[in-house]
Amino acid sequence: MTDQQAQELEARAGRFTIAAAVAATPPIHVPAPQPDTKWDLPGGTAWVYYADKAQGLTRPVILADGFNMGPTNFDALYNFLDKNAFPLITSLLEQGRDVLLLGFHERSASILDNAEAAIAAVHQANAEKAGDQRLMVGGFSMGGIITRYALARLEHEGVDHQTGVYFSYDSPHRGSWVPISLQAFADIIPGDNPFADQMKSPAARQMLWLRYNGDTGAIEQDPLRKELIAKLDEVGGWPAVPLKIAVANGVGTGTGNGVDPGVEALRMKGVPFYGTKLYTQGAGPSRLVADLKSVGIPIKKVHTDSLPELDGAPGGTLEGFGILGDALNALGGKVEILERLHCFVPSVSAVDIRDLDDPYVDINALDPADSNLDAFLCASGNEPHTAVTEELCTFLLERLPD
Repeated sequence: MTDQQAQELEARAGRFTIAAAVAATPPIHVPAPQPDTKWDLPGGTAWVYYADKAQGLTRPVILADGFNMGPTNFDALYNFLDKNAFPLITSLLEQGRDVLLLGFHERSASILDNAEAAIAAVHQANAEKAGDQRLMVGGFSMGGIITRYALARLEHEGVDHQTGVYFSYDSPHRGSWVPISLQAFADIIPGDNPFADQMKSPAARQMLWLRYNGDTGAIEQDPLRKELIAKLDEVGGWPAVPLKIAVANGVGTGTGNGVDPGVEALRMKGVPFYGTKLYTQGAGPSRLVADLKSVGIPIKKVHTDSLPELDGAPGGTLEGFGILGDALNALGGKVEILERLHCFVPSVSAVDIRDLDDPYVDINALDPADSNLDAFLCASGNEPHTAVTEELCTFLLERLPD
């Protein structure tokens, strides 16, 4: 490889993103069925499917999209929710529920800003529905946080949102986890770098439990996350009126996903990042997580202190290491992928029962009252984040509002 080719590879290396599974799934080119109507909302759009076209809107269920860059791809969202392991949209329609897919003009924008679209969708659903059927409102991954804040804010403002059930699907109520090694690598890629842009986006900074600051080297809670937590606290943290339920794509037994701590995940053998090694998260003081080099010349080594072994924790998984390795290999980067996945939303976060510093706790042995949720279900295995499964969807479908 010539020097010019190496420079081109270095500049192109960041032109990919890692994201929640709703959006990280490869694009599905099968068009979704055309909705019965579309709603233009502040900062978003809703595609509305009636269970009975003759009756129109009667029993609405609002499903909010998750995190990624750019606007919601409704074709991909519909197919993800209905054409994989379990047909969630079809099941809702067959039970006489109208489905409102809530998307956002910019999924990486602030959760607080995108909540405006959720609030508007709730108002319009209540204004247009026939009868007094209460809504079901929630979302997948970040969508569950957006709708949680939206409903809580409406209650705080004295508005009757007429929602009977709030749900979240593998949503990071106590934070999400992207390995510090991946965050640090994103920071050294020059030029056009959507990967770093994604990590620095408002929504990512609000959801990440800890963020690597490339300017200072600090590993800390981002100010935007602190602001989100404060804003949630201002409106009571959670909606009080509806039944609050959640599902997690990870187990509740405390059993990890099999990723070993403190081992090499990626080993880069080609230019421009020759010699770079990224490691899974280990516990204890001064743990090396990233040895970053450019053409064999050291750039920096990144260490963490006393963090839990989060990459292997029980929870919804993301192939963050694999996505990076595959992207670099597609550009001729010669990356050895030793570990593809990591925990992305620990089970303790998805069911709001412990902070991420205690990710291996046996949730099944805890008092469910430790959670702010009224009911929750952890999966029987550690699955890809937001995987739409019969097990988890059945739990939701059995708790639709009367």
